[in-house]
Amino acid sequence: MILRFRPACAFLLLIVAAPGESSAVQRAAYEELQTFSAVLNHIRLNHADTVTYAHMVKAAIVGVLRSLDPHSYYLSRADWERRSALERGELATIGLTLVTAGGAATVLAVARGGPADRRGVLPGDRVVAVDDTTVAGMTAEEVALRLAGDDGVRVRVRVERGPRLAPDTVTVTVKREFEKSSTVGPALMIAPATGYVRLSGFEQSSSRDLAKAIERLESAGASRLVLDLRGNPGGSVVSAVEVASLFLPRGALVFRTVGRKSDANEEYVTGRAGPFRDLPLMILIDRHSASAAEALSGCLQDQDRALVLGRTSFGKALMQSVFLLPDGDVVWLTVGRVITPSGRSIQRPFRGLGVEQYRSLAGTGSDPADTIVYRTTAGRLMRGGGGIVPDVELPRRPDPPTWWTAAVDSGYGVAVADSVAHTLLANAAGRDDWLAATDAWEAMLVVPFLQRVREGLGLDVRPEAELRATIARRLAVRVAAVRWGPEAADRFGVATDLDVRTATAHFERLPALLASPTN
Repeated sequence: MILRFRPACAFLLLIVAAPGESSAVQRAAYEELQTFSAVLNHIRLNHADTVTYAHMVKAAIVGVLRSLDPHSYYLSRADWERRSALERGELATIGLTLVTAGGAATVLAVARGGPADRRGVLPGDRVVAVDDTTVAGMTAEEVALRLAGDDGVRVRVRVERGPRLAPDTVTVTVKREFEKSSTVGPALMIAPATGYVRLSGFEQSSSRDLAKAIERLESAGASRLVLDLRGNPGGSVVSAVEVASLFLPRGALVFRTVGRKSDANEEYVTGRAGPFRDLPLMILIDRHSASAAEALSGCLQDQDRALVLGRTSFGKALMQSVFLLPDGDVVWLTVGRVITPSGRSIQRPFRGLGVEQYRSLAGTGSDPADTIVYRTTAGRLMRGGGGIVPDVELPRRPDPPTWWTAAVDSGYGVAVADSVAHTLLANAAGRDDWLAATDAWEAMLVVPFLQRVREGLGLDVRPEAELRATIARRLAVRVAAVRWGPEAADRFGVATDLDVRTATAHFERLPALLASPTN
């Protein structure tokens, strides 16, 4: 979780020793600064090109921040003002959450149903060009600002996928849209007593919208809930605490923040008794669940309030403060870590790791020395080491390859799915028959789709059975959207989701799975 709740404060570039430090330390610091100043002067006087002090100092600031941790960064005043406009909702986006990894802006999460998702962009893709202009060397924040703009305007995005030495490259054209106002949805019944709701982020209205969705599900007969946090990149710390408060008693610890300075140390507790504190709860996470999503799932896991299923989460939960520089530029600086109620640090280790190595360990935990040393309130053993390790680990689903993205952008999947959709009955019986016709999806969707890919892209694609099933499901959901509308597509997508089915099946064992190991 990148906690951005502290007011901006002035930050003067005065590099002096702190009061009380020894004269030896003061001399050492002074000597280091002399060395730095000498290097700058040699560059200014002797480099083949003219270099200004302003350029060198800002480059040095960027380099220092990158050496500290993967999430501290610098923004120019112009970028800061543009980012503020983006956060106020004045700029349209393509629905990507980016992080900097190995010098590349890497996709952490893709907004479900958003512009980039519809064009086949996937988590893990690396953005290498925007509107045919390379973004090499830019931070994720700078690239995100380039991707934002006026509503309805198209932007060309080139991404790389796979190993860096031999990546696959694809270019997609995406139309910018204003982000949806609600982070909650879909919310629907998936079994006679089981409700399902997806939370895609944490914003000011998330807690209120989630409570209303759960109330509607309870009115429809839900007496237990699956809360889907897969692909949730996080958001507001206040919202995360408010969401946790829905499921916990008053005064329950949600998480702590711990830093070097005393004002970075704080406990976040629930301010009221949650209306759903007794509702049996399953939480789904994956390696793209990050930040506030990890804090929420870790809290409810530590409190034995929910069973967590899926795959180990991303492992990013830091507290950051904003420091304003004299010229109006901005530094986001990591000042602390987020700790779950049991004492686990969610943030993955980053000391001694290159940024690319750090990014490659997302969703792995990555610290074998810090495992099975924490206990929940009931005494269940929890693994540490970074990220949230689920109570029930589910197999990782294959990501579609690059040719899938190219085929989506070319419209082959849409063409096949839409042609099939118009042959189906438009009533409820036709919808239910299509949901049950899983054996027919291969012949009606996958075979003609692959044929179009071979002919249109010149690729002899022969996906394995698991990937063919994934393609069939995605195209079948598109059929449902075209023939019966977006609500039918949501129901269809959730009903055919293997992770959701597994979570539903675990409800009968939930009390035993959450009980103390001594009982």
